[in-house]
Amino acid sequence: MRWLKFLVVIAPFVMLAGCNAARGPSTGLGFDQSQVSYVRAPGRGVIAGQAFLREGAGKSNVRYAAGETVRLIPATTYAQDRIKKFYGSVKFLPAASVPEGEPDTQYASLTRTTTVEPDGRFTFENVAPGRYYLTTRFIWKPKNSSTPEGGAMYEEVTLTGQENGPVKVVLSGN
Repeated sequence: MRWLKFLVVIAPFVMLAGCNAARGPSTGLGFDQSQVSYVRAPGRGVIAGQAFLREGAGKSNVRYAAGETVRLIPATTYAQDRIKKFYGSVKFLPAASVPEGEPDTQYASLTRTTTVEPDGRFTFENVAPGRYYLTTRFIWKPKNSSTPEGGAMYEEVTLTGQENGPVKVVLSGN
């Protein structure tokens, strides 16, 4: 009977701890709105890119991230810490290692998104000068396999406002 009482008392704490872990890495920092004033400024910059991964044993087949979301994230202290906690020292996380997590709502509201075209291409127009992260997740399950492939990736880009054309970016997990 004591075990049953113990379980009744402990079970809610265990479940809450599990919910907290599922949120993904916490940055430990608050979002600072003053660091993103440049995002609201009018911009003429264009970021043009392509998102894809190589698949298969020889990595010769290319799989485009068609229909996936690419995010343009201002590189604030909060974003830098979040990227570092998600990715560590690499720019690609395999599907099995991709954490879930909800960012600060103010931070999320300043993140722009676009959808990847069938050929893997994406574009952000009217981007203000500044430093940004581009991120996407591209995960699939191959036929006859229960193990997902693909993963999450990012790149960093800086627009100076002096560009004479689109800034080209490749999101390929390399």
